[in-house]
Amino acid sequence: MSGTLYVADHDVVLDGSLISMAERGEIRGRLFILKALVDYFSSEAWAGRGIGFAGLEELKKLQELRLDSLEIAIVDEERKIKELDANSVRWLVRDYAWKVGAILITSDRAQAAAAQAMGVRVMLSSRGSSGRLKIETFFDAKTMSVHLKEGAPPLAKVGSPGRWLFVRLREEPMGRGELEEMSREIVEEASRGGGYVEIDRLGSTIVQLGDYRIIIARPPFSNGWEITAVKPLVKLKLEDYGLPEKLLKRLMERAEGILIAGAPGMGKTTFAQALAEFYSRQGKIVKTVESPRDMKLPPVITQYSKTYADAGELHDILLLSRPDYTVFDELRSDEDFKLYMDLRLAGIGMVGVLHATTPIDGVQRFIRRVELGMIPSIIDTVIFINEGRVEKVYEVSMTVKLPSGLREAELTRPVVEVRDYLTGELEFEIYTFGEQTMVVPVKSARRAPGVEESVRRVLPEARAEVREGTLIVRIPRLASKVTARKIKRLKSIAEDHGLELRILPE
Repeated sequence: MSGTLYVADHDVVLDGSLISMAERGEIRGRLFILKALVDYFSSEAWAGRGIGFAGLEELKKLQELRLDSLEIAIVDEERKIKELDANSVRWLVRDYAWKVGAILITSDRAQAAAAQAMGVRVMLSSRGSSGRLKIETFFDAKTMSVHLKEGAPPLAKVGSPGRWLFVRLREEPMGRGELEEMSREIVEEASRGGGYVEIDRLGSTIVQLGDYRIIIARPPFSNGWEITAVKPLVKLKLEDYGLPEKLLKRLMERAEGILIAGAPGMGKTTFAQALAEFYSRQGKIVKTVESPRDMKLPPVITQYSKTYADAGELHDILLLSRPDYTVFDELRSDEDFKLYMDLRLAGIGMVGVLHATTPIDGVQRFIRRVELGMIPSIIDTVIFINEGRVEKVYEVSMTVKLPSGLREAELTRPVVEVRDYLTGELEFEIYTFGEQTMVVPVKSARRAPGVEESVRRVLPEARAEVREGTLIVRIPRLASKVTARKIKRLKSIAEDHGLELRILPE
């Protein structure tokens, strides 16, 4: 068949627009597919990457079109490149179109500009949406996530953070072919510009597609094909959480080393998103570091991906661009914690999101990664999210004192205090004892009506206070003699109120 010559690059194959153009009759004549393109997709598929599977499937569909107006030929070009990647394939396709005088079909504007600079004619396809994806049919207005596994019926979490039910969507198990087709559809839609392929590696692909965060797992990483898709149900403002005025004031004026902790699915990212928008409305420059980028934020907030930059690049960009706050969603590896700490110590306000079962767990995850005395300089506020609400807020500070429960004055040492910010009650003390770092829960101080008056009846000159589960009696050095009988009476008073007794000179 004679006629117009065309050469397709990998972008127009991967996003599905080449088949659409052929079906609409927009290309007539001879269409060349470079063998290098097939080899590239094949190597990606052998490496277990979703792009490879999607590309091969598109080429297979292209060969099955059987159009009278279009002849499709695989051509083997001379190449000196041994290891193919996306950029080298673009170069080979562009060079071949130039050599044979063919029209280059692409959906990549940079590729089009480079080809036109060489005098190559270009047909630039549009990356239109393919319509509703099959994965979307499993969702309704109350579905939080969908869990699809080869050989098992599809399941969904329906409800709200912390209050959801597992629902079986159908009795028929998911088949491998069905999951492979859905995976191809998802990767193609991301290639069209509808989202990002955040991570693509051996056995797994992570895609952010509009509101959906999609995780694709396949052999050999998993024992079968699996797709998990998560979609946020609500978008809240900070005002919707009904936070106390005292906490709002701290967030506006003092908090610069913030941790947002909580169990998976409890609403940590939703709260972090609300906090980022709150700071932006206060006239602050806000940026985020995410993987994947699943926060829905206004254009004024720049979202960086950990996947496409190393820690050094992120560090340099954030220092040079000087944001007031950076939201790090989420802290997982030692490298993530180091970047968070370096940026905080450089003076940037940081908001870190991490998984934790209890509020204190968030602080404990920093202990082995940094010197104890540095913790209050890195973390000053811990916000624990449970079932979509703020359940606990901690304030972290440093002091020098005798730790609770110790008696000898020479054991005084630097202590990190973790207090309930809203009540001021001390809940944990962190300090070194020998070679160990101790995280010690402190008994809650209880009000003991009349205990101070009882002490004054025994020692009129003494000053008594109840603190952290201990009755502290301070006796002036010039006071009258303290007899063993008086000490015994003081012990009795403390025991009656469930307190320990500590006597100190004043």
